[in-house]
Amino acid sequence: MKAALVRTLVRLLIVPVVAVLAALMVGAPGAHAATDLSKVAEELRESPVYVDPAASGQLAESDAEALADKIKDADKPVFVAVLPADFPTQDLFRNLRTETGVTGLYGIRVGDEFDARADSSVMSPQAVSNLVTAVEGAGDVKAQLNDFVDDALRNVGGSAPSSWSDGSGTDVPVGGLITVGALVAAGGAGAYAVARRNRRRHEEEQRAALEKLRVVVDEDITAFGEELDRLDFHPGEPGADDAMRADYERALDSYEQAKSFMAAATKPEDVRAVTQAVEDGRFSLARLAARREGGQLPERRPPCFFDPRHGPSVVDASWTPPGGATRDVPVCAADRTRLAEGRDPVIREVDTEYGRRPYWEAGPAYGPWAGGYFGGGILPGLLIGTMLGSMMAAPAYGADYGSGYGDFGGYEGGDVSGADFDSGDFGGGFGDGGFGGGDFGGGGDFGGGF
Repeated sequence: MKAALVRTLVRLLIVPVVAVLAALMVGAPGAHAATDLSKVAEELRESPVYVDPAASGQLAESDAEALADKIKDADKPVFVAVLPADFPTQDLFRNLRTETGVTGLYGIRVGDEFDARADSSVMSPQAVSNLVTAVEGAGDVKAQLNDFVDDALRNVGGSAPSSWSDGSGTDVPVGGLITVGALVAAGGAGAYAVARRNRRRHEEEQRAALEKLRVVVDEDITAFGEELDRLDFHPGEPGADDAMRADYERALDSYEQAKSFMAAATKPEDVRAVTQAVEDGRFSLARLAARREGGQLPERRPPCFFDPRHGPSVVDASWTPPGGATRDVPVCAADRTRLAEGRDPVIREVDTEYGRRPYWEAGPAYGPWAGGYFGGGILPGLLIGTMLGSMMAAPAYGADYGSGYGDFGGYEGGDVSGADFDSGDFGGGFGDGGFGGGDFGGGGDFGGGF
C-alpha cells in the first residue's frame, strides 16, 4: 500500500516536469524536427502566411499577421511560407502545391534564400521571375516579403481561396453574440466607409491604368493616320472606282471613330472599341491598296500578333517564347521572314514598372486593347501562359476590364484543384543557379510555364 502510494506520487511529480521540459525543447531554437509539409499546407489553406516555429526569429508574429491581413484584404491567391534553413528543399514547390491543392502564387523563404512559383492561370513564369529578382536584394525578411507581396498583389490574377474566410465552426458565447449585436449599427457605418474608400481606390487604379494605356493607343491611332497619308489616295484620281472610294471612306470613318472613342474613354474597357476601329480601318486600307495595284483582295485576318501596327497578318506561324510552349500566331510578311531565318520578330513593347516589356507581359488593361485587335475567338490561344492571359482568365477580370475575350478555361486562382495540375505549368522563380535542392532556386522541375 505504501509502495503504491509512493509510485503514484512519483508519477504525479515526474509527468508534469517531463511535459514542461518537452515543451521547452520544442520551442528552443535549433531543437526541432522538420515540420511535415502537410502541416505547412494545412496552415496555408487557413491563412496566406505560415512561419515555421523553428523560423520564428526571421519574422515576428505581428509582422506575419500584418502580411496575412494585407493579402486577405486584396482577395488574391498569394501564399507565403517562412521555413528554417535545414528544411528539405527537394521538390518543395511541387509537393507543397500538391499538398495545398490550391492554385496561386507561392513564395517560400528557406533560411536566407527566397524563391517563388505560380500556376500560369494567375501569373506567367516570366512575371514570377521578375518578382523574385526584384526582391532578391531586400535588406531583411520583413522588407523582402512585404515587397514581394506588394508587387504580387498588383499583378496576380484570381481570387483568394474561400477557406481563408470560412468560419472555424467553434461555438460563439452568448455574451459574444450580445456584444456583436450591439456593435452592428456602428459597424455598418464603418463598413460603408470602407466600401466607399475601396471603390474610390479602384476607380483611381482604373484611371491610372487608362492613362498608361492612352500613350500606346495614341501611338496606334497616329500610326494609322500616317498610313492613310502614305497611301495618298484621292477619290477623283484616274482609275478610282466606287469600290476604292468605299474602302477609303470606311478607312477615314474608322480613323475618326478611333479618335472619338479614345477621347470619350473613361476606363480601360473602353479601349477595346478604339483598337477594333483601328483594325477595321487597316483592313479597309489593305483592300484599297490591292484594288489600286490590281492584285487579289486580301482575306480578313487578324493583325500581326507581335505588333498590330504591322498590319493584317498573312499567315499563322509557329513561335516559341522564351521558356514557353509553342503556339501558332498570326504574323505579317516581315515577321514571317524573320522567324523563318531564325531571327527574333519585332515585338511591341510598352512601359511597365519593370521597364520595357512585351505587351502580353504588361498590365491587365492590355486585355481590352488586345481584345479589340484579335477578337474573342483566337485570343486565349495566343495569350496562354502569359501574364496577360493569366489575368484575363481570373473570374474577377470581366467586372474590371470587360468580358467576351474568349474561353480561357481551366482552374482559376484560388480554386481547389488538389493534385490535378501540370507541374510544367507551375513555374517562375530564378533560372539556373540557386543553392540546389531540387526545384528550389530554379533547378529541376519548374522551368516550364508559357
